[in-house]
Amino acid sequence: MIKKKISQFLLLLILSFSILSNAKATEECFEDLSRSVFKFNMAFDNMILEPVAKGYNKLPEQIKKGTSNFTSNISTFLSIPNTLLQGNFKQFGHATGSVIVNTSIGILGFFNPAEKIGLKPHKEDVGQTLAKYGIGSGCYFVLPILGPTTVRDSFGLLADTYIDPFAHITLRENELFGVSGNSLDYYSVRGTNAIDFRSDNLISFESLEKNSIDLYSSLKSVYLQNRENKINNSDSSQAEWENLDN
Repeated sequence: MIKKKISQFLLLLILSFSILSNAKATEECFEDLSRSVFKFNMAFDNMILEPVAKGYNKLPEQIKKGTSNFTSNISTFLSIPNTLLQGNFKQFGHATGSVIVNTSIGILGFFNPAEKIGLKPHKEDVGQTLAKYGIGSGCYFVLPILGPTTVRDSFGLLADTYIDPFAHITLRENELFGVSGNSLDYYSVRGTNAIDFRSDNLISFESLEKNSIDLYSSLKSVYLQNRENKINNSDSSQAEWENLDN
């Protein structure tokens, strides 16, 4: 009975995904709800994330750089299976080589010797992989805390936790090459990555907020353009939103 219900749920999920993914990214799934969630996210940012990011920015530059390198190295783990699924063997080599070099010689990724020897992997996720296979983005909406997304990218977020080696050994608490962790490790790294991202964009967000007639629409535009750049492996996508459009 349980297996039957799970199968029915998965079938419904796949069917819903197939239908909604035919919509364009510029279309809204449920704009009124998304705008309400957006207001909640902005309140969370104003009360918690932004103050923490400002405090983080006061840390010595070497500590900030090391932390950024560490979380970036962890993020690259997800690129390994995705570049392979995309058939991009050059980037598969860059991602794999970068993780190996930075995790070992770079002391768990706090240093980035891989970049100095020419290894520069693109950050790839399941959402980008699905796009490479011609899956449409589907309509746009906003998730609590996680922020902007589309039908395809939200499905990709869930799938990421199944193919990401780091999620495999932390969130799912499985052992890989003798290494294991727990969900606290996973969320700690993800939270640190969010703070690092927010601290890099303090000025850009303030500028966007001041100059936008409708901040919701402006961030939607920035998000969709950023995702398009990443799918196309544009160099501008590697800036991770550090230059938000005014």
